[in-house]
This record gives sequence, C-alpha cells and structure tokens, in this order.
Amino acid sequence: MKPILEIKDLSKKYRIHGNVQPYLSLREAFFSFLKPSAKKEDFWALKDINFTVNPGDSVGIIGKNGAGKSTLLKVLSKITPPTSGSIISRGRIASLLEVGTGFHLELSGRENIFMNGSILGMKRADIVKKFDEIVDFAGVQKFIDTPLKHYSSGMQLRLAFAVAAFLEPEILIIDEVLAVGDAEFQKKCLGKMKDVSANEGRTVLFVSHNMGAISQLCSKSIFLSQGQLLLSDSTEKVIQTYLKNNEATTSIIKKEVHKDENHFVHVFMGNDDKLPTNEYGYNDNIYINVTMHLTELNKNFELAMRLIDRNKNPVFTIHERLDKYYKNDNLIELVIKIPAGFLTPNSFSWVICINNPGITNYDLQDDVLDFSIIETGSDFARYTGSNYGNVFANYEILNIETK
Repeated sequence: MKPILEIKDLSKKYRIHGNVQPYLSLREAFFSFLKPSAKKEDFWALKDINFTVNPGDSVGIIGKNGAGKSTLLKVLSKITPPTSGSIISRGRIASLLEVGTGFHLELSGRENIFMNGSILGMKRADIVKKFDEIVDFAGVQKFIDTPLKHYSSGMQLRLAFAVAAFLEPEILIIDEVLAVGDAEFQKKCLGKMKDVSANEGRTVLFVSHNMGAISQLCSKSIFLSQGQLLLSDSTEKVIQTYLKNNEATTSIIKKEVHKDENHFVHVFMGNDDKLPTNEYGYNDNIYINVTMHLTELNKNFELAMRLIDRNKNPVFTIHERLDKYYKNDNLIELVIKIPAGFLTPNSFSWVICINNPGITNYDLQDDVLDFSIIETGSDFARYTGSNYGNVFANYEILNIETK
C-alpha cells in the first residue's frame, strides 16, 4: 500500500525585511529609495521535513506557537508553495485552516457549498447528495440562501467544517480553528473526524494544542519545534516527548545569596525527570524545588505559597513550618510534590513568600512560576472548552441498600 501523503525534504523560507515602514508619504518613499537597503534576513519556517501518511491514518501535529505547524498545513493545502522539497499526494485535500478559508462572503451558504465542491473536483450531482447533511450538521437551514457576510464567525465555522468533512475528500486537514467554536460543536466535530477516519477510511491531519483531543482522535503524531521535525511516532510517545522537551523559561526564580536578607535563592518547577518545565499532562506529578536563604533560623518562619488560576482566584494555600528543615547553615532546601491527577487542565501561577506569621513577609512575589496543565486525555477531554473547576473531584460512592 502506497502512502497517501509523502513529504520529502520539505522546507519553507521567508525573507524578513528589517526596519519596515509600511506607511510612507510620497516624499518619504522617494528619499527612502535613496537610502541603503534595510537588512534582509532569512527565516526558515520549515526545514527538511520528512514523513509519510498512510490512507486512513489520523495524524496529530504538535508543537508550540511558532513551531511551523500552520505553515506545514498551508504548504500541504497548496495555499503557499514550498521553498524546496516535494509533496506527493494521492488524494483530494480539503482543509479548514481559519474561519472563512475558501469561502466568498458575497455568495450565499448554498452557493459556497457548490463552489467548494467544484474546487474539490466533485460533480454537481454528488454535491446535491451531500447537501442536506452539510446544512443539517452546520445548523444553518434558515440562512442557507443568505450571503455569508451576514453569518456570525461561529456560523461560518460550522458551515466550513461541514463542507470540508462531508464532501468526501481523501485527506482532511484541520487547524486549531475549531478552538473558536463552543464546547458542543467541538465535541461534534471530533466525533465526525473520528467517523471519517475509522469508518470511512479517510485520512485526517489535525493541529491542536489540546492534547486530549489529539490523543482521542490520532493514533500517530508528529512533533515540530522551530520548523524541524523532532519525532514521528505514536501519539502517546510524541505527547510525552513534547512535555519533556518543553523546558521552562518563565517558571524559574534565581538570585545571588544576600547574607543580610531572607529571600528565595532558587525556585523552579519540574517533572518526574527533575527537568524544569512549565507544561504538564493532567496525569503528571509536579515538583516545586525551593531553596531559601534565612538570616536567622527563626522557629516561626514558614514557606507560604498560594496557587492561583488564570483568573487570579485562589485554588489552595501551603503554609509549611521551616524549623524542621533547619541544618547547620542558613540555606534551606525542600521539594513539594503535587500529585498527578489533582489539577484540571488550566493555567496557574503562584504567590510565594517567606512568612513570619503576624509580623512580616519576606521576598513576597505575586503571580510567578506560571505553568499549565495540558489536556492529555482526562475524562474531561470530550468536553473541550468547558470549565469544570481547578481540581478533579475526589469522592466515593457508597452503596446504600434500599428496601
């Protein structure tokens, strides 16, 4: 069986112009022409990408912002040409990269459906057969003959996805655009993509920052970083590699020791491999490594840490007496472990200080050590976009006999 997609040594280069001034008067434009040219710099959005996709595969594309994910999809969708390398495609490609892609705002929903079908090479009779399913899935029956410019962004998104999914391309390419839809629609789309791949044997390429959605839909994934392919493997292995490689930059506090101050010397958050990171799967342990310098070994001193969510609401607070950790020097080290499966997917940060209760706080730092819990397949993954609080419920159902 030949691959439905073969990507060989694929690269995409952009030329960056330094000191760009987009709006110039005629006089300014004339004199700028006489000046030496601004420095130009090459930026490789993709560099020597190689992988294959078999018919019926669902492939997740994972990476941080700027990794090259969207560029790869645009090249595969033939929206932009590659600088070098080749793509061998053995099937029709339909892509949904952003709201309104491939649609004409002056045309009605009905006209856009037929136009997109024609672009995919479908006969009118085949489009007619799928028309009612598309309209029903998108939920735009009342507005099907209304120009698209009067649709809300949500309506445009629903129609665009329905067209891409129901007009039976061999290859369906979906970007993070689904994130703008509501939770019910996202669930509906994921269900349709599963059906397209598992039951209809079509190929799906899916970009998302929601690792739960990726793990639900995709058996295989690729990991991009700075335009390069770091790994192509099972989704489970790729997600774990992504999390381990996502080294923390903002979640570290580091200072020189000042002997006349009570202060934090080194604080960082790490994973089971003891590596600093600011992204964790919902089922990962979290370790907070804290080193403090104290001017005196006061028996009342404590470490105070409050976890806050992205809305700055408190989640819980730690007050840990420090006298039990005192040794012969003034450097105090301890590691706090937050167990796996406790925090729900969300963004968090800390308020920390060295506290002398009722007297004063030392080295108080607000909204630091930011980190995220990534959805990697928890029970909440199917309810993407919903807010179920900051911690997983820990409860027990007791069997009560009834007469």
